[in-house]
Amino acid sequence: MESIFAPDALAEKFTDDPLAQLSAAMDEFEGYAHPHGLRIAIIAEAIAEKFNFASHDRHALRQAALVHDIGEMVMNRDYIRASRLLREEERIDMQRHTVIGEQEAARRGLGRAVQLLVRWHHEWWNGTSYPDALEREQIPLAARILRVSDTYAALTDSRPYSVAISASEAKRYLIEWSGIEFDPKVVKAFLALDGLPELESYAGA
Repeated sequence: MESIFAPDALAEKFTDDPLAQLSAAMDEFEGYAHPHGLRIAIIAEAIAEKFNFASHDRHALRQAALVHDIGEMVMNRDYIRASRLLREEERIDMQRHTVIGEQEAARRGLGRAVQLLVRWHHEWWNGTSYPDALEREQIPLAARILRVSDTYAALTDSRPYSVAISASEAKRYLIEWSGIEFDPKVVKAFLALDGLPELESYAGA
């Protein structure tokens, strides 16, 4: 699997990850127009470097980014690729994917840190999300980084039920929801990233 952006050392490091092929299968299942998990992994790695993550912590974050939605693929629900918003009962069912993903990560032999990041990548800074309603620093920093990276990558790419928005619009969304959905410190670190090709939007592509 080749990078969707101009080749660079960082992208090559991620495409060599043995989980990249699994990540590509997940992207196809979810209906992303372009590789999604790989893009998240690269963005998350860049943010983690700003927080001086140790190499083993960056490795766990990279693996979690690549397989963060593996629970959705395991659930294999038709509504995931439907070109409409989810119904209430579907939305509730979908929330199970984080716990199922944690279990699947364990089944595949991924470390406990990766399992928990998969479980908690939808937790919100204000404690109102799933599956455990964690809040603020109860959520591991790596999971907070994954939340910002995943959201930005999703907003700037197309799926069956949504079209990509511009990079500036996506950044504005992160700022508006900083302190609610996102850790303000992580948003600030993300906004300080510069020159990373994976930050480009697919709006209009």
